[in-house]
Amino acid sequence: MSDKKIPYKIYLEENEMPKAWYNVRADMKNKPAPLLNPGTHEPMKPEELAPVFCEELIKQEMDNDTAYFDIPQEILDYYKTFRPSPLVRAYNLEKKLGTPAKIYYKFEGNNTSGSHKLNSAIAQAYYAKKQGLKGVTTETGAGQWGTALSMACAYFGLDCKVYMVKVSYEQKPFRREVMRTYGAQVTPSPSETTQIGKKILAEYPGTTGSLGCAISEAVEVATSTEGYRYVLGSVLNQVLLHQSVIGLETKAALDKYDIKPDIIIGCAGGGSNLGGLISPFMGEKLRGEADYRIIAVEPSSCPSFTRGKYAYDFCDTGMVCPLAKMYTLGSGFIPAPNHAGGLRYHGMSSILSQLYDDGYMEAVSVPQVKVFEAAEEFARVEGILPAPESSHAIRVAIDEALKCKETGEEKTIVFGLTGTGYFDMVAYEKFHDGKMDDYVPTDEELEKYISKLPKID
Repeated sequence: MSDKKIPYKIYLEENEMPKAWYNVRADMKNKPAPLLNPGTHEPMKPEELAPVFCEELIKQEMDNDTAYFDIPQEILDYYKTFRPSPLVRAYNLEKKLGTPAKIYYKFEGNNTSGSHKLNSAIAQAYYAKKQGLKGVTTETGAGQWGTALSMACAYFGLDCKVYMVKVSYEQKPFRREVMRTYGAQVTPSPSETTQIGKKILAEYPGTTGSLGCAISEAVEVATSTEGYRYVLGSVLNQVLLHQSVIGLETKAALDKYDIKPDIIIGCAGGGSNLGGLISPFMGEKLRGEADYRIIAVEPSSCPSFTRGKYAYDFCDTGMVCPLAKMYTLGSGFIPAPNHAGGLRYHGMSSILSQLYDDGYMEAVSVPQVKVFEAAEEFARVEGILPAPESSHAIRVAIDEALKCKETGEEKTIVFGLTGTGYFDMVAYEKFHDGKMDDYVPTDEELEKYISKLPKID
């Protein structure tokens, strides 16, 4: 450890901000499996993806070998409005826990979207504008991605159509209004505005929706509307590429003070923030240069890693998207209406799924009430009200710090604080009123959907 005095917040200078995104696939011995055409089960070709995604994003999606992609100057100029983001030492939390562990968190909530999602939203909007498109469609769970994309589209003068998971649309009306303030059209999903939405509502009357449902609707609108493409806030390789700025900045800040983390923790829904946070550390691990314990944290109500199957599956409930090999609960799985809307996805990033299957990282699922207990404990001593998604990482960071208290080990723990929870007060209200439950699907319930996975030779 260096003799340098470590400040409460470690800020990087503007010239220390990453100028290129890091593609962890370049260092993976076992590359993530390719997307498959749902009809032929053959690997998707760029021309087959062109009606859905922007051209430049397709190139990024399919490139497993280029280690670094230069960040266009226009994107860097926008990044500078909220990046570099601080790496914070949680001194007060350490004191409260009485742990010898050193706890750091990378705070991504210091922009209007309130989360890390803006890192990829501005990139995807930039490429859509560069291609000459009129607008984009997307889905959103908790609303952070939809908010970020609406901001990015407003910046570049693009139309933005957002399908928001119905339970979040109802629980988080103010998040919805922020999107509308930035010019987005927001529709609760599943809806009567698409053929797939109508089909899902007919099959599951009164459903609270899922990210898989919302993806289906957004893709249908994009592919049937001239001048539009679909953009996604998580799961895809291109998204993890853009989010690598989180991990690159985190590592640069730690290196500045000669700090080496022992444990790196991130919440996991589709994989965007976790993949971004761990990317340079995982690269070192893959190259045999260093070792880290990396933990993915997911909700017990939607346990893709811990109880899902590693197999090819549809990325959406309507089964119109390509097939991806990932840890999945089945595209038809609609999780209980928990309050971590951004983690209510049936599958996981193909990159993270491959890394997990190869044993490079761990995964744990945690119940909702325990998550909010950790969120409240963190808020009271660190002064930031965390998003429910981020609070999954806080829960496990606290648990690991308490283990250090028992053993006396002085481990260094780093976790991702992906965003703020100021639009999640309905969730906090239910927690405080004792009305929050911990629904966990049974093995029989999960098998109902896993048994219907596509049969791929």
